[in-house]
Amino acid sequence: MVYPGANHTRFEHALGAVHLMRSAIGILKLKGQEISEEEADAVTVAILLHDIGHGPFSHVLESTIVQGVPHERISLLLMEELNRQFDGKLDLAIQIFTDNYPRHFLHQLVSSQLDMDRLDYLSRDSFFSGVSEGVISSERIIKMLNVKNDELAIEYKGIYSVENFLIARRLMYWQVYLHKTVLSAEYLFINVLARARELALQEIDLFATPVFKAFLTYKITLDDFTFNRLIDGRPALDLFANLDDNDIIASIKEWQNHPDAILSYLSHCIINRRFYKIKISKKPIPEQKISLLKEKICAHFDVCDEFVHYFLIADTISNSAYNQSSSEKINVLFKNNKISDIADASDINLSAFSETVRKYFICYPKELDIK
Repeated sequence: MVYPGANHTRFEHALGAVHLMRSAIGILKLKGQEISEEEADAVTVAILLHDIGHGPFSHVLESTIVQGVPHERISLLLMEELNRQFDGKLDLAIQIFTDNYPRHFLHQLVSSQLDMDRLDYLSRDSFFSGVSEGVISSERIIKMLNVKNDELAIEYKGIYSVENFLIARRLMYWQVYLHKTVLSAEYLFINVLARARELALQEIDLFATPVFKAFLTYKITLDDFTFNRLIDGRPALDLFANLDDNDIIASIKEWQNHPDAILSYLSHCIINRRFYKIKISKKPIPEQKISLLKEKICAHFDVCDEFVHYFLIADTISNSAYNQSSSEKINVLFKNNKISDIADASDINLSAFSETVRKYFICYPKELDIK
């Protein structure tokens, strides 16, 4: 919606992460770390499938039609289902993915603050969006990887590459992932799906593909996915796996003509790129401004307070490049064989990167813009 070149998929990202994983395994083996072929294959499978539980538009879906079901949980359930189909061949991959395998550093390659997932998506998103501030040296970081006390570590001479990685991650969040237009589009998607679901639960007829209609019509819970219960005659995981962007976009296009004025308006905004005006501030949005906008919305769209939230979004965004309190710290390995946290080992002040920066925003239709 914002960077036309950034049109890649999670499938491409998964393949990229696999490539980086194989490189990392090769480097660690060269440095004397014993990794069996079974372990190498298993950790590769784990990174290949780490994002398989993401649905269309990712977190939009988690906020609306599959509430309370995190994508990480669905990833694990799909891996377990694949494991059944492949007669247990994913046992080791699942142990590594869930950090239940004795060799902890293998899990860190899949999920940590310096894992193959982040190394791939930062490079990929920077390249395709054209935001050069996100450029990192994945190859250099991987070449500097080592293991100490079953913990992944970066050799001291690679510390500057890691510093650049943390800076790039911080900038990419503000410039790409939390870009104001990205936020506006995301919340519009959340609101249109929320309205469609509200109408569907009231048994109001909506156009939708069969698989999408099942998610709009039924309240599918985590237990439904866990036990793979039948939903509208199909297993829940099978339904989820068959839901993609096309189901949702095709439905939203048709909803532009729906008699419900709210659904029609929101759908029209998305299809015609009439995104809401968004203002971001370091301070909370004044209540007076919010109240004034609510009055304008009620008058302009002829809606009562009950429906104002579809037209007015007030929320917060936060960004932290490095979590120093996390159990998965970035370790630096010195020549004397001692390790230290990157925040202590770095000769620049990384405290700003470990602090969570919080900002406030308000989002509303452009025709209601006020000073």
